[in-house]
Amino acid sequence: MKDSSMIGTVPDTRTVKQVKGVMRRYMGLLILAVILAIIPWFLPNSFYFDIVIRIAINAIVVIGLNLLMGYTGQLSLGHAAFFGIGAYSSAILTTQYAWHGMLAMLCGIVVTGLLAFIVARPILKLKGNTLAMATLGLGIIISIAITNEAQLTGGPDGISVGSLALFGWDVSGDKVWYGIVAVVLLLITLGAKNLIDSPSGISLQAIHGSEIAARVAGVNVTGFKVRIFVLSAMVASFAGSLYAHYVCFITPGIAGFFHSIELVTMVIVGCMASIFGSIVGAALLTLLPQLLATFEGWETVVYGLILMVTMIFMPKGLVPTLLRRFGKGGR
Repeated sequence: MKDSSMIGTVPDTRTVKQVKGVMRRYMGLLILAVILAIIPWFLPNSFYFDIVIRIAINAIVVIGLNLLMGYTGQLSLGHAAFFGIGAYSSAILTTQYAWHGMLAMLCGIVVTGLLAFIVARPILKLKGNTLAMATLGLGIIISIAITNEAQLTGGPDGISVGSLALFGWDVSGDKVWYGIVAVVLLLITLGAKNLIDSPSGISLQAIHGSEIAARVAGVNVTGFKVRIFVLSAMVASFAGSLYAHYVCFITPGIAGFFHSIELVTMVIVGCMASIFGSIVGAALLTLLPQLLATFEGWETVVYGLILMVTMIFMPKGLVPTLLRRFGKGGR
């Protein structure tokens, strides 16, 4: 006869293990939430709030781009174009057609998603350098269209953006905007982590490893590549709308080639295939220009030198290098 005192021991042990597993899985997210909650207490003025808000917006875009590049292995050199579509959708619809900011933002996301879906299948049939050139061409086309359609977009001079209202209340003020982008960043991070840990995320990583092997295993390679491309583009569009409403004035540069390269660099420097690496990369490359302002004309040289040294000594990115240094693993 079994000892009654042992009844329930196994389920309790399993429960403890499950709780520990959940804690390990979401520990990074919890740390991020604590950091985001603490940061405002150490920001002395609007200048610092502005930098942190820009970091958060960049991180949102880079997380989406990392899902495409780092986890699925599909390079995009025109991602700033999707950011620009979101930004200009909000600008045009709010200023010229008096749309509500949230509705304009939603319209930009839908338009971006449709465009990404249309171009995804022919573009994603390509690989390597040809894929990079195709996405670069797409970005250039959209950037030129934004610049040349001066009647609609304001052309090279830029365009004003209407205010964003939530529940009838105009969003304004550094702390309010910080709160909004911090919450959005947490939600995007949570969504990305859940996606990567799901069967779909495993399929995406299988595609990155070997498309042939993934097909043999029964993965719908084309379907997954198209879906992640569309998702990544829509995240960029959403971030672009947030940015437009925050700065209240935008120019075609936000959809240009150099912005796309900056986003790709954030992914690589932080760490390919790392959600939190995306945030680190966005933070570093958004802060660097501010930190190098004292070099008076040599900022670009020092900036390039730092990136070069980082890639030489940390080829896999900052996050995995630091994790190895401190003897920890994770994503």
